[in-house]
Amino acid sequence: MTAKTPVIPSARLIEVFSAIQGEGHNVGTRQIFIRFALCDLRCHFCDSAHTWHVPKTCRIEQTPGLRDFEIYSNPVPLPILLESIKQQNLPALHDSISITGGEPLLHAAFLVEFLPQLRSVTGLPVYLETGGHRPEELAMILPHLNSVGMDFKLPSVSGESRWQEHTKFLQLCYDSQIEIFVKIIVSNKTDLADLERSANVIAEINPSIKVFLQPVTPLESTENPTQEIIVAPSPEQVLSWQELMKRTIKDVRVIPQTHKMLNQL
Repeated sequence: MTAKTPVIPSARLIEVFSAIQGEGHNVGTRQIFIRFALCDLRCHFCDSAHTWHVPKTCRIEQTPGLRDFEIYSNPVPLPILLESIKQQNLPALHDSISITGGEPLLHAAFLVEFLPQLRSVTGLPVYLETGGHRPEELAMILPHLNSVGMDFKLPSVSGESRWQEHTKFLQLCYDSQIEIFVKIIVSNKTDLADLERSANVIAEINPSIKVFLQPVTPLESTENPTQEIIVAPSPEQVLSWQELMKRTIKDVRVIPQTHKMLNQL
């Protein structure tokens, strides 16, 4: 009987690069970003619509921060991905690794095999950036994560309604005692009822969970061809929304997309 050739896991990627984190709790820190292809959401404000599908190739930076990308065919074999990350991981440079997308939890089967090896070869904490709507896939990889940043998709802003999934996802993170924070994108169309509902969901799990209100960054029409015109909220709106959420949530911070200001990828 002929032995079967082992199947090498592979990843469908957009890019791998080193940059400054521009959002949420890790803002300002240096991370290696591993951006996965595919997303099952279609948020109106999405600035990464290019991740909705799998490209034929992905780009991987060779020297941290220099944008000296090499092009690889998709999917990328796990050993090649690991070796590329080891090359980027210069001593004392990076604070953590960001698993992002798209929606990285669509690749949970790959992540189960990849993340333990990633942590072993880099020694860096692993941070998951996610839409926060796939709790079953999250459960598969939770033991291999150090922190999670999840979005709450307000229907009035994103066009998505995922309340049950968000609640289950956040509860799972909290019960696992992993570091967790919630990011909420807000625009001038934000509905107060959406904000109040999100605050209540979070507070019922634990009012000490950090919340980051992120005013939407207006997009060029070519960035997301399906989207309507998105307008950032006024300062008065943001101040009133922060006040509203702080009635039930202890730590509510307002942080825009700072990497856009720095002209980072």
